Amino acid sequence: LDLLLPGSAPETPAFERNENDGKDEKDAKADGGSTREKLRTMLRAGRLDDRFVELEVSQRATPVVEIFSAAGMEEMDFNFKDMLGNLFPGKTKQRKVKLAEAREYLVQEEAGRLIDMDRVVEEARRKVEQNGIIFLDEIDKIVGRDGTRGPDVSREGVQRDLLPIVEGTTVNSKYGMLRTDHILFIASGAFHLSKPSDLIPEMQGRFPIRVELHSLGPAEFERILTEPENALIKQYRALLNTEGIRLTFTPEAIKEIAGLATRVNERTENIGARRLHTVMEKLLEEISFTAPDLTAQEITITDAYVRERLAALIDDEDLSRYIL
Repeated sequence: LDLLLPGSAPETPAFERNENDGKDEKDAKADGGSTREKLRTMLRAGRLDDRFVELEVSQRATPVVEIFSAAGMEEMDFNFKDMLGNLFPGKTKQRKVKLAEAREYLVQEEAGRLIDMDRVVEEARRKVEQNGIIFLDEIDKIVGRDGTRGPDVSREGVQRDLLPIVEGTTVNSKYGMLRTDHILFIASGAFHLSKPSDLIPEMQGRFPIRVELHSLGPAEFERILTEPENALIKQYRALLNTEGIRLTFTPEAIKEIAGLATRVNERTENIGARRLHTVMEKLLEEISFTAPDLTAQEITITDAYVRERLAALIDDEDLSRYIL
């Protein structure tokens, strides 16, 4: 409301007033109060949201500096940024925005002032220590290779570095000390060229519960191709739609694609659903490159077309390796 109608001028000091000043000020206050009440009513009704107002917004003045600190010195980065923030105080600049946008900015600014960051950090640390979950993906990549003589220093060294954190220790972070005793650790890996028992014994003991997942089959590939919001088939439809081509897949074609992807995984390296990317790219390679010159506005992919484009390539073991 103050942005739409700034407050009235400051009152005249008593020793400078004359006998008519008091009456004039009362009339001005009455007129201003009436106008502000009208604007307040319109503002609450949303009738002024499209009006432009000038607003002072804070501008970041601290230079972006990234400090790569050594282990155990994580607080150095945090303190250095605080020091720079004090040396370069925040600046403000005038912006002309719509009232609806100005309201959102003012609400965020006032809400930020109500937040006690010390309590936020303390609560975050408590939740991390009591309810934290750390997921270690591709853990099979740090397993020692079969047939090597002596310890594999690089891989086993990574395992031994992770071991204290998994067992439970106190880690120094830029927000303070964190204990990992009650944090849940979950690890996953393909283990095609190795097995979980190849991990060092201490690491195996810290992951007592093991679950083995079955390889993806045709049924799962069909769901991956159709159900996700950004499924591959939907992506290719949208891509060719930019050239004015409507692409459709018959249910039989989708089943054929899923079956061929499964066969390639079984005969070569099993890379799971990643296989669908290259299978789809090989299937639609000709259409994608000739799309600007095509006159047909609608193309239907059938199971016969899928077999024509991919069957011979997949049946030949040497050529199937080129479907990465």
